[in-house]
Amino acid sequence: MPTDVVMPQMGESIAEGTIVRWIKKVGDQVARDEPLFEISTDKVDAEIPSPAAGVVAEIRVKEGETVPVNSVVAVIAPAGDRVEKSPAPAAAPAPEPVATAPSEQADGAAASQPPQAASTPLPTSAPAPPAPPSPAPPAHESSPVSESVQDRIHQRSSPLVRKIAKDHNVDISRIPGTGISGRVTKRDILDFIDHSSSSTPVSAASAATAAPASASPSAPQPAPAGADAAPGDVKPMSVMRKKIAEHMIMSRRTSAHVHSVFEVNFASVAKVRDAKKAEYEKAGAKLTYLSFIIKAVCDALRAVPVVNASIDGENIVYHRDVNVGIAVALEWGLIVPVIKKVDELNLLGLSRGVADLANRARSKQLKPDEVTGATFTITNPGVFGALFGMPIISQPQVAILGVGNIEKRPVVIDDAIAIRPMAYLTIGYDHRLIDGAVADEFMSHVKDRIEHWAPTDA
Repeated sequence: MPTDVVMPQMGESIAEGTIVRWIKKVGDQVARDEPLFEISTDKVDAEIPSPAAGVVAEIRVKEGETVPVNSVVAVIAPAGDRVEKSPAPAAAPAPEPVATAPSEQADGAAASQPPQAASTPLPTSAPAPPAPPSPAPPAHESSPVSESVQDRIHQRSSPLVRKIAKDHNVDISRIPGTGISGRVTKRDILDFIDHSSSSTPVSAASAATAAPASASPSAPQPAPAGADAAPGDVKPMSVMRKKIAEHMIMSRRTSAHVHSVFEVNFASVAKVRDAKKAEYEKAGAKLTYLSFIIKAVCDALRAVPVVNASIDGENIVYHRDVNVGIAVALEWGLIVPVIKKVDELNLLGLSRGVADLANRARSKQLKPDEVTGATFTITNPGVFGALFGMPIISQPQVAILGVGNIEKRPVVIDDAIAIRPMAYLTIGYDHRLIDGAVADEFMSHVKDRIEHWAPTDA
């Protein structure tokens, strides 16, 4: 008996979803719980598993089309049924092109990295006309790839991965993928190139793409917008990009944004981290500066509870729990998974939680409740080398912390010049509720906690 595949409801407030990509085509065999298609909603991007094993008999919704939850998007026929293979429906047409003005850019926070509501350029021009369909990338020059293998490669990799493979003259079919269903991720191909003795010299452009990720293994770099586009191309914004733009503009219109910057000495934290690093690795966690910052923020939120509040009309809601959103930069956008009840976790639990959520965000395995409920957000532009940022508040929160690059700098200590690991921490706050004195009190708690971290606290 055929099984209907419906658009899932990814959270209580979600009423619709957009089909981003069909992983399987009509006529393809599919196992139960094997990824069938990708969707994008207001809250999360996810790969949706098949509800039954069998053959894809029908695909009713085109890529790029948005439909209400519980709508039938495909039909799975029982295994053994003969179904004529056909390509998945073409992407839904984009809106008619309109005249565009030079776009402005504004740094904003999404609701990564560790990746924001992070600072992200947001185009404000009118919707762009659709680009003509791009031809499939050419096969590896020295190792021709058959059409069927090429189809599998396209299913197992993103346009960015295929571009890196082309620039480095690498056959993707040789790379074991660590993503869902063996999908080759950006990290897979960069690791393959790093460890391959037969790698060919790369162009300056591809080197610029690969270098940031290899420079910071603990924090994969996001792909630049339009990484698979050629100069002169005009492409429509992705669903996630549109949602980020809408949320950032809404936040700017809602909150009275003010920012304060504090310089913080991380010498005490660095000593504790160096002493405890091996111990944490044996326990299966990587002890990062971010874990210390989250803990310090949690203590400060308990000391200054108004920063952990939100505004509901003319009421102030003081939240019982401390739920911290950690911005994660993805190859296709930005997402903020949430660590719940941070005040109940120690450094080891925080380290494990951050790594788990970041990894599952990049593999599209987050659940709806893992990207909602944050009462405060931390974004880390410093992982890309930024000294500091001016992040946009993630509504309905009233504050956000931006972490700058932690680096050794000369500072004056006891009238002498010393070298210490320093960083700028920026708080963005809603002046409708939080005054400058309150924001500075909160940041003083964070600064004092970090600068006087005791070894027994780890």
